[in-house]
Amino acid sequence: MNEHLILMEPVRLALQGIVDRMQSRMMRAAYSSIAREGGDCAAAVFLPDGRLLAQARSLPLLLGSLIPAVAGVLKRFPAPQMTEGDAYLMNDPWSGGTHLPDLIVVRPIVREGVTIALAAAILHHQDVGGMAPGSIPPNATDIHQEGLRIPPVRWRAAGVVDSNVETLLTANSRTPGNLVGDLNAQWSAVSLGARETAALQARTGPAFNAVCDALLAQSERMTRDALRQVPDGAWQWEDQLDGDGIDDAPVRIAVSLRKQGDALTIDFTGSSPQTRGPVNASPSSMMSAILFFMRSLAPQAPNNAGCLAPATWVLPEGSVVNPRLPAAVNARTATLKLACNAMLSAWSLGASREPLASNAGVATVLSLGGTGANGQRWLLTEIIASGAGASAQADGTSGISTDVGNARNTPVEVIESEAPLRVSTYAIREGSGGVGRFVGGHGVRRVYLLLDGQGSVSYRGERHVSRARGSQGGGDGSPSAARIERADGRIDVLPARARVEWSAGDRLVIETAGGGAWGAPDHTLVAPKDQPT
Repeated sequence: MNEHLILMEPVRLALQGIVDRMQSRMMRAAYSSIAREGGDCAAAVFLPDGRLLAQARSLPLLLGSLIPAVAGVLKRFPAPQMTEGDAYLMNDPWSGGTHLPDLIVVRPIVREGVTIALAAAILHHQDVGGMAPGSIPPNATDIHQEGLRIPPVRWRAAGVVDSNVETLLTANSRTPGNLVGDLNAQWSAVSLGARETAALQARTGPAFNAVCDALLAQSERMTRDALRQVPDGAWQWEDQLDGDGIDDAPVRIAVSLRKQGDALTIDFTGSSPQTRGPVNASPSSMMSAILFFMRSLAPQAPNNAGCLAPATWVLPEGSVVNPRLPAAVNARTATLKLACNAMLSAWSLGASREPLASNAGVATVLSLGGTGANGQRWLLTEIIASGAGASAQADGTSGISTDVGNARNTPVEVIESEAPLRVSTYAIREGSGGVGRFVGGHGVRRVYLLLDGQGSVSYRGERHVSRARGSQGGGDGSPSAARIERADGRIDVLPARARVEWSAGDRLVIETAGGGAWGAPDHTLVAPKDQPT
C-alpha cells in the first residue's frame, strides 16, 4: 500500500503529460483551422472498463462526452476482443456521441496481448454531409438532415484503415481531404497515447492498476470533502434559449441542486420538452457540462472521473436535455453552456454569500461556405467568444470562452488565407458587460467582408433576447446581435439561429453578449435579486 502511495503522484503527473501531448499532437497535425487554431478537439486515456483515467487540459465541451462515447464503443466491441492496432470510430449521439461533426476515435492500448487501457480523441470535423455546409444547419428538424450518423465501427485493424469505411466517409463530406487529414491527426494522437501509456505501465509494473484505482478514489474523496464544506440545501436556477431555430418561443433550461452531506443530485426536471430545432442536447453531450461542474468543486483533484462518484443526475427523457431519436442536435452548444452556467449559478447561491454574476453563456459558432469567382469551393468554421460574469473581487474577463467553452481565437490571418474573406473589424465590444461595482466582461465584435463569389452563412448564436444576469445589484449584460449589411445598403437582422445567403460586397456583423456585473454601481451592497424557483 505504501508503494502505491509513493507512486500516485508520479503516475498522475505522467498521465497528465501523456494526454496533454496527445492534445498537442492532434492540434499540430490537424488540417482544419477549427481544430488546428481553434482547439476544437480533446484527448483522454481510459481504463479498459471505460473509467476516465486522465484528460487533456483542453475543451470541456468535448472532454466529458468522451466518457459515454468510450462506453458506446465498449458495448459493441468489448475490450478483451480488441487487438493491437485496432481503432474504432463513431459520432452517433444515441451511442455516446455529441453532434455529427464530432468524430471520436478510440484505440486500445495493448501489452502482451491484453488491453490495459484505451486512448481516445474527439475532433470537430469541417463537414460530414447534411443539408448545409459545415454540418451545423440551424434550421434542421431531424438528425438525418445534419450529416452522416455513424454508430461504433472498426475503422482500423492492425493499424490499416478499412477502405470501405473511409470511402463512405469521404463520399459524404464536402471537404474529404480535410476529413481524412483530421482523422489521421486523431490516429496520431491516440497512437502517441498508446505508446506512452504502455511504457508508463511497464515502468510502474504490477502496481499500475492499483495506482490508477487509487487516483480515481483520490478524486472522489477530494470532491466529497469539498461538498462537505457547504451547508446542506437545495438551490434552483433557470435560464432560457432564444428559441430553437424553428420557433421563437423561449426554451427553458431549469436545474435544481440538492446537496446532502457529501452527495449531490443534479436535476434538470422542468426543462422544456425536446424541440423541433437543433438545440437539443443528448445525455452524452450533457455529460460535458456535468463533468465540468463536478471538476470545478475540487479543481486540485486528479483530472479523472472520480469526481462524478458523489453525483446523481436527472435528465428527463423527451426533454431538451435528453431528446428522443431522431431529434436534431447540432446546435447543442448553447444548451450545454446555459446548463453549465445554471449549475454554477445555483451552486453559488448555496456555496457563497456573494453569488457570482452570470457568464454570457455564448459561444457563437459560424460555418461559412461558398464558391469563389474562380469556381473553387471553400468552407470555414470558427467559434467566437463572449464575456465572463463579474465577481465580488474583480471585473469579468472580456472576449473569453467560459465554463464548458475553451475554444481559442481563430487568427484573422488564418481566416483570410483560407477563404475569400476580409475581417475588417475584430474588437472587444466595449460597454456590453453589465454595469456595476465590478463590470461584466465584454463580448466581441467581428465584421467579415465577402470578397468575391457567393456563399452561405450558418449562424448559431444565443442571448439575442435573454441576458446574462448581474448579482448583488449589478446590471445584466447586453444581448448579442448579428446582421448582414448588404452591398446595396439593405440590412438583414439575424435571429439567434439563422441560415442565409450572401454575395460579394456583403458584410456579416457579429456582436456577442456581455457578462453580468456584480454590485450596485454606487458601491452600495443590496440584497440579491429574486431567483427563479
